[in-house]
Amino acid sequence: MAGENLTGRTVLAIVTNYGVEQDELVVPIEHLRERGAIVTVAASSTDDVQTLVGDKDPGRTVAPDVRLDDVDPTGFDLLLVPGGTINADTLRLQEGASRLVRGFTESGRPVAAICHGPWALVEAGVLGGKTLTSYPSLRTDVLNAGAAEWRDVDVFVCDAEGWRLITSRDPGDLDAFLGAIDDTLAGTA
Repeated sequence: MAGENLTGRTVLAIVTNYGVEQDELVVPIEHLRERGAIVTVAASSTDDVQTLVGDKDPGRTVAPDVRLDDVDPTGFDLLLVPGGTINADTLRLQEGASRLVRGFTESGRPVAAICHGPWALVEAGVLGGKTLTSYPSLRTDVLNAGAAEWRDVDVFVCDAEGWRLITSRDPGDLDAFLGAIDDTLAGTA
């Protein structure tokens, strides 16, 4: 991956406190911080976030910086929505998460969602006219939510409808996913 300088760029990652796929949260956080970005983790509560590996084995814990309900989305350049089946299914039921997704999309700022993360976008009602990828089991959900097309590719960047959506299928696509995030934050995309 390119070593984009992202100093001063700000990223908000939204998760619940249990079930986020470890590599879909930890790898992007570390990657972006190594390049100078400021990453804030917003979770359902201020308790540690217990990640999982493969939706079942305990992974690392991550300390959130703020609660979903308390964060103001206006100060961030990009929204990161990691997956993990349990995390994504619970996150889409949190009004705070839907509010944040809509805050980014309505203001034209980019959203990056991986694996089951697009469920939060389905629930927020923002996928109309978008083309994206995700974990394959979400295909019908995203199409029923008004997405124009679902593609089985490692990363897809869609600029339709006035805002950028970066999506990938699973942790195996992280290099491509992070490359698209880097390019977007660096303004080279």
